[in-house]
Amino acid sequence: MSSQLLVEQCKQQNPKAQMALYRKYCDGMFVVAQRYMKDLAEAEDAMQEAFIKAFSKLDQFKGDVTFGAWLKRIVINTCLDSIKARKMELYPVNEEILGATDEDDWEVANETTVEEVRSAIGQLKDPFKVVVQLFLLEGYDHREISEILGISESASRTNLYRGKQVLKKQLKHLHYGTGY
Repeated sequence: MSSQLLVEQCKQQNPKAQMALYRKYCDGMFVVAQRYMKDLAEAEDAMQEAFIKAFSKLDQFKGDVTFGAWLKRIVINTCLDSIKARKMELYPVNEEILGATDEDDWEVANETTVEEVRSAIGQLKDPFKVVVQLFLLEGYDHREISEILGISESASRTNLYRGKQVLKKQLKHLHYGTGY
């Protein structure tokens, strides 16, 4: 059954359609939540909460994007809300390094796999981890990141720059045994 038909049935409070829609998207949305949350239980809680939000706000889904993309945004926002609720500590912005924050300076060794990059991102500390994930994995720009996290665009750039520096060291160390 198509997602569009399931969504229409869910809007009519059809529990079977809700369960079918949940089953169709739960695994993928769990993977998204795992990128942001520290452990599996937190990721599962965030995913469940996101589905509850999505079902309660289904009337706001207009179909201008796919249901999966709409739901993914809710999952990401739910994860970020959870992180913010834990009083995510942001590092101060160092305006001097902003000139050095070039988004195109992201190069890693050719033998580096996507999984190695994702694993290295997963090991970053907040707030670097969240900003790097939103920028590199989700494709958000600094304006969007600043709105999502409630920080300045300068803070987003700084945290991305610092996060990428840590990533480069981790990945270099992984392949060459140096960098620390």
